[in-house]
Amino acid sequence: MGCKTPSQGDAVKIRLERDVMAEAVAWAARSLPNRPTVPILAGLFVRAEGDSVVMSASDNETSAQITLPAQVDEPGESLVSGKLLADIARSLPNKPVQITTDPAKMDLVCGSARFTLQALPVDEYPDLPQMPAATGTVEADVFSRAVAQVVVAAGRDELLPVFTGVRVEINGEVLSLLATDRYRMALKEITWNPAATDAEATALVPAKVMNETARSMTSGEHVTVNLSSGESGEGLVGFEGDGANGVRRMTTRLLSGEFPKVRHLMDIKATRSVRARTDELINSVRRVSLVAERNTPLRMVINDDSVALSAATGDQAQASEAIEAIVTNHVDGEPTITAAGFNPHYLSDALGALDTPYVHFSFTAPGKPCLVTGLNDLDGKPETDYRHVIMLMRLPS
Repeated sequence: MGCKTPSQGDAVKIRLERDVMAEAVAWAARSLPNRPTVPILAGLFVRAEGDSVVMSASDNETSAQITLPAQVDEPGESLVSGKLLADIARSLPNKPVQITTDPAKMDLVCGSARFTLQALPVDEYPDLPQMPAATGTVEADVFSRAVAQVVVAAGRDELLPVFTGVRVEINGEVLSLLATDRYRMALKEITWNPAATDAEATALVPAKVMNETARSMTSGEHVTVNLSSGESGEGLVGFEGDGANGVRRMTTRLLSGEFPKVRHLMDIKATRSVRARTDELINSVRRVSLVAERNTPLRMVINDDSVALSAATGDQAQASEAIEAIVTNHVDGEPTITAAGFNPHYLSDALGALDTPYVHFSFTAPGKPCLVTGLNDLDGKPETDYRHVIMLMRLPS
């Protein structure tokens, strides 16, 4: 990351398009802490030089920096309240914005609107971490889609931080992303361009940061992944890519703790499998789930040529719907599983993460994990680059 220089807050005079400024400030401000441990971290750092402006923010764990084109009449740097600047930028009329600063204040003029913000002491603002060396690059749209498919399975309980991360595994030209909240897990494997063909590395990246990064760096062709070689919990990961109207860089500290060994749970040998249209199943799950009582399963009854979904809220409401499916028994004798209980939200997330017209369920036995994969053709082989496992719920007798 480009760090600030040791000046005391030089005078700055720049001119920006309103939409460009508002979008840049809003993006950088997302990294501001809600409850800063020290007041100075509430500031958004602005540095103008050449024909560009750099805006930066940090909460001491994650830092964000965006570089955008601007007319710079007087180079320099300033620090002001990031939340307030974001609110102001969002409210400005659609006219060019002129920003002028001195060590005491920042003035913003946009049409007839004028704002003055008190400046914070630049010399007290901590240096942002240096961006680690580039580990490789990946196509922006591929990266964005891969992250979206995996983060749905990441945990949200901050008391169990190891489950709130995405495990990044680098093995040569294969980049793997893995997440689990203990009740489901998702694995995506993509091809990327490593800086070294024999590259091997692992990192546990906060899912929230990775998701925001992937969503906001889609304007360019590639995203660069920069991974430090520090020990788990002490390392740093950085991402660089193009967003709307500027180059974006983000760094965050890696999560500590041992990520559970869950890859073997992806190797499910089905005793019974089900194939159906993804969109039909998504819509059916959405409808039937409307009456699903909290913490009760959505029941999937597996018939010879269809699956029937049902849910209820006691005696108050019930729903059921059947859709066509291809059901295959992979063992001789009676089917080992005739009905499965799903958490309806988990099932919706898994189906929504697929990017194929058909879905393939691999079942083994009641109460055992179920593997969800995609199919491009109803009679084709399941796609193996994305696998999603859901722990089945116990069905009431």
